[in-house]
Amino acid sequence: MFVVCVTFGVKQGAMDQFMPLMLAQAKNSLTREPECFRFDVCSGGSSDNEVFLYEIYASKAAFQAHLASEHFIEFDAAVSDLIAEKSVSTYGEISVGT
Repeated sequence: MFVVCVTFGVKQGAMDQFMPLMLAQAKNSLTREPECFRFDVCSGGSSDNEVFLYEIYASKAAFQAHLASEHFIEFDAAVSDLIAEKSVSTYGEISVGT
């Protein structure tokens, strides 16, 4: 498993434009990418303009395929002027054995 956490700081007044694009991106990722297992969109963090994503992919390669997908490239271009800041963290699963 490969986990991706993204935090967006959406520009003041841009949330109404950003959120429908974000929700469409989540749906596209889940329906078009068989190795995208989870794509949660959360808000209400430290500010009204913060959006947090929690994504799970089968592997790092599956996440790289996500970044190269047409729907991601279109989303990224569509929201670039709506975002004040963005932070991305990735995590690989640690197997504890049996």
